[in-house]
Amino acid sequence: MKIDIARLEEELRQMSAAGAPGRPFCDAIAELARTDRFEQLREVLPGIVYDELCLRYREDPRAFVAGWRLLGREMQRGFIQHARQRLTSLTRLQPAEPAADTPAWQEIQRALDAQQNDLLRAALAMELLGMVEPAVARALQLHECVVATASTEEADRYLDEATRCYFYGLFTACAVMCRSVLEEAIRQKLPVVLARQVRSRYRNAATLGNLLHEVNNNLQATGISPEFPAVANRVNDTGKKAVHQGLLSEDEARACLQDARRALQLLLTSRSAASLRTAG
Repeated sequence: MKIDIARLEEELRQMSAAGAPGRPFCDAIAELARTDRFEQLREVLPGIVYDELCLRYREDPRAFVAGWRLLGREMQRGFIQHARQRLTSLTRLQPAEPAADTPAWQEIQRALDAQQNDLLRAALAMELLGMVEPAVARALQLHECVVATASTEEADRYLDEATRCYFYGLFTACAVMCRSVLEEAIRQKLPVVLARQVRSRYRNAATLGNLLHEVNNNLQATGISPEFPAVANRVNDTGKKAVHQGLLSEDEARACLQDARRALQLLLTSRSAASLRTAG
């Protein structure tokens, strides 16, 4: 079965346009004005709003009706764009003063949508549909990360978040989460005595760089593969760049994630210090 994302997007646009908040409201006002029933609006509108509309209606009834019908069509046509702007307003810093050129229909539509939140639903649905094909392409670049020994639930969750961040284009966040994956996995891999020393030395706040320093100086005691530090250090370097130097590219995030997964394989296929002593 082929899933046609473009068709789903088009169907969503059609549904959104058909049910755009505000269109029925505008059409109702226009129809009441056209049929000389404008007085009925007094019961449903705030007094100050009714008085303002009534003044405009009396000045030019025909223009008033035409204007409200046009307003309804603008709400319908611009719904998806307005929905995206509504979502952006939650994800970006906003000026203290609203833009002076905001169309009146957008202000009305947002006020009418305060309970249903269809603006946000439409925006999120369109955004998520747009992520599907790029996410599939990125997922195809990865292979399953198979390890010999299990890690912790927390490490699995970090890896899950890092991978999903990569799928959905959150490249900088992906690298940051990759550091967290390795930090958690290393802490669980350290022998008890070394783990105690690390907690004391770094006051329970060892960074990935600190942990890699300790691993590198105690490879034999930890039983961790000699290949591990070099791979893990690349993850740490990219993660630090993500935190301190700026946004990452897709290629950088992919390389970081692949290195993190390779590091986990090396870490979780290494023999523990206890098993090394037993083997000896």
